[in-house]
Amino acid sequence: MRDKTTGTIMANWKDHFAQLFGNQELHLQHTLHKSELFTDENLAKVLDELDQKYYHINTRATGPDGHKRRREGDDGGLSGEDLLKAIKKGDIWINIHMPPERHPKFGEMMNQMYDEFEARVPSFHSYKRQLTLLISSPNMVVPYHADVPGQMLWQVRGHKTVYVYPNVKPYLTQNSIEKMVIGEFHEVDVKYEDWFDEGANVYDLDPGYMLHWPLNLPHRVDNKDSMNVSMTTEHFTTPIRNTYGVNYTNAFLRKLGFKTLQNNTSGLMMYAKLAIAGAIKYSGLGKKAKKPYEIEFSVDLNAPNCVKDITPYMLSK
Repeated sequence: MRDKTTGTIMANWKDHFAQLFGNQELHLQHTLHKSELFTDENLAKVLDELDQKYYHINTRATGPDGHKRRREGDDGGLSGEDLLKAIKKGDIWINIHMPPERHPKFGEMMNQMYDEFEARVPSFHSYKRQLTLLISSPNMVVPYHADVPGQMLWQVRGHKTVYVYPNVKPYLTQNSIEKMVIGEFHEVDVKYEDWFDEGANVYDLDPGYMLHWPLNLPHRVDNKDSMNVSMTTEHFTTPIRNTYGVNYTNAFLRKLGFKTLQNNTSGLMMYAKLAIAGAIKYSGLGKKAKKPYEIEFSVDLNAPNCVKDITPYMLSK
């Protein structure tokens, strides 16, 4: 059996990283950029075989407040090959969710990534592992956002700069986290101000580098002058599950008029809130909160930036 502590994915691991993992940002090297999974041919095949419910197509627009916002689109009926052409010359990006469900090699790769981390970090035990494949146009900007599960970002083609911010006010409010957990906020609904950049840690990601940050840290991305291919991996652990459950319960208690609520991460109150979260989920009450996506454009190779505005319609994913 392969020794996962000296596996083939992580390239520059040092023993003391185990103490930092989950507690601060880590900028590490990997070998995934050498895989044939990320060639144009294979990426086109992946896109051809997926229903649109498995991916998001996005572009950016300037909102009334002068800030960039994300717009949701559809593929316009294009083939995977043509979608890649549109990405290379346009102003769009595609997030492919859960490719391991349709393409076992992605699942094998994802599990190997996590197995190597778990072998190196004794306190790290993950479940609900997911992988998202991101294919982005040159110079695309991914807006400021935060994520609910644990996160890692892996660069395999192209170059980008990543800005990572603290997960405390004013960069991220407790109300925003709670609304994301129950589905009333999309991750990009988190408020951003230009001056937030003064508090950011900034990382350049080249092929063969990855970035890990602690739970819920907001971040944004500037892609450089080439098509970018990267992956995000997300996971839960028992501490992350506990934080999720407490935030889930707090969000519903606020709907009932409670205002002063603690983010209990241990003790009887935490277990009580986890029980309430389980009861809410079991009852089906939480399902009503999910926010659909408004589809505003189609990908069109002949349109400016390959973005053709359409009559908006709503789509749940």
